Amino acid sequence: MSIYHNILVAIDLNEEADKVAQKAYKIGLQSGAKITLIHVTEPLSYAYGGDIPMDLSAIQKQLHDHAQQRMETFVKQQQLGDVDQLLVSGHIETEVHRVANELSTDLIVVGSHGRHGLALLLGSTSNGILHGATCDVLAVRV
Repeated sequence: MSIYHNILVAIDLNEEADKVAQKAYKIGLQSGAKITLIHVTEPLSYAYGGDIPMDLSAIQKQLHDHAQQRMETFVKQQQLGDVDQLLVSGHIETEVHRVANELSTDLIVVGSHGRHGLALLLGSTSNGILHGATCDVLAVRV
C-alpha cells in the first residue's frame, strides 16, 4: 500500500527547481503517486498595491505565457514524463493550499532555502505553505 497517492510540487521555475522536482519525482515513482507541478504567478497589482492607474492585463498575460513556456521546457529538461502542470495566478500560499485541497493532495513538496535570523522571523513562502497545509509537507533544502 502506498503512503502517498497525490503529490503537489510547488516550483518557482528558477535554477533550484530541478532539485525539488527530482526529489518529488523519486518519491512519486516509489509510491506510485500522481504528481502535479504548480507554479503560481502573483498578479502585478500585488507588487504595486493597485496604486498604478493603468491596465496591467496585457503585461500580466505576457508573464503568464512566458511562465507557461518555462514550465513546459522545465518538464522536458527534467524528463518528468507524464506529470500534470498547473499555472495559476494569485497569492502563492493561498493557491497552493487551494489546489492541494481540490486535488486531495497528501504530500506537498516545496523548496526551502533554510532561512536564518530576520528572514526566518519574517517567514518565507515554504513556511507559509507548511503552516497552512492540511497534509504532509516536504521542504527540500536548495
